[in-house]
Amino acid sequence: MKESAFLLLGRSICLMAWPALACAQSDSLPAMGADLTRTSVSGISSGGFMTSQLATAYSGLFMGAGVIAAGPYYCAGTYGEQSLLENATAACMSPLDSTVAANAAVSWRNAQRFAAAGDIDAVSNLARQRVYIFSGANDRTVKPVVVNEVAKYYALAGAGKAQILYANNINAGHSIVTDREGDVPCSETREPFINNCGVKQAEVLLRHIYGERSAPASSAPLDGRFIRFKQSEFITGTRSSMDDEAYAYIPQSCEQNACVVHVAFHGCLQGAGRIGDRFYKGTGYNEFADKNNMIVLYPQAKASNGIPFNPKGCWDFWGYSDEDATRPAFYTRKAPQMAAVVAMVRRLGQPRSSKP
Repeated sequence: MKESAFLLLGRSICLMAWPALACAQSDSLPAMGADLTRTSVSGISSGGFMTSQLATAYSGLFMGAGVIAAGPYYCAGTYGEQSLLENATAACMSPLDSTVAANAAVSWRNAQRFAAAGDIDAVSNLARQRVYIFSGANDRTVKPVVVNEVAKYYALAGAGKAQILYANNINAGHSIVTDREGDVPCSETREPFINNCGVKQAEVLLRHIYGERSAPASSAPLDGRFIRFKQSEFITGTRSSMDDEAYAYIPQSCEQNACVVHVAFHGCLQGAGRIGDRFYKGTGYNEFADKNNMIVLYPQAKASNGIPFNPKGCWDFWGYSDEDATRPAFYTRKAPQMAAVVAMVRRLGQPRSSKP
């Protein structure tokens, strides 16, 4: 049997093996004819910072965002007298007080400046986005004083009060929260940073973005499929610190219908290379997606101890992925990580007959 026949057989077995089989074979991300007019993004920690960046830099594409335990757009550029890394690890994570913390007004001015230069999409798009924000009351990694600025940033951008849901009354450590037994106790901060606080956070987040009429998350077994695909196909440059492979969940309803797309970013120390399928299978996104015609895309960052230096596998919100450190672009549409993720989203939006 020829190699192509083996590949076809493997795909057929994978597609028939319902429910929710994670196929062993890594393949190209399929064109799914998705409805990209209602695309959204969320993430925790470095993934939350990446969410802030992506939702602003590509504001024309994203209609909603969920920022969990993270700060506003271009937080690493808040104080020009400090380096990007110094800002990222101090002002954007554990500042002593609000006078040296993330600053929504500075982020908003920078966004306006970059949009005027054509480096990011028009900031007027931000006024239409629906935004979920979360800060755990016991989070000492990214303090609430930092997360507060995300809500202020969107208010400056013209988003109405009804569009912004800020949850900060749960005594959670630095984590994305669930209602699942076996996850980390709510108030703690430790790997894999997925905490049981008795709250289906992914569902709350997505219901806010897409509307209260969304169907509740399913408690039944998933009826869709997980795919592992070649993320490397979308990566440019040599410093992206993105893994060769990534994941997506495709509900059965999306095999024929034009579904929406949600991008879910893991945080530091949460990539599949570190914690396996705990994030892309165990944080609650897929259960909501199953009942609401939604494809969930799980991009993957990886740890790197060389060049770039990214030992915890964080998403880039301070410039390690820039090929030219003297001309940082990590917060613009030219950022290798953001450009790769947007290319993945657009692949999902291509007609099903399109060949990757």
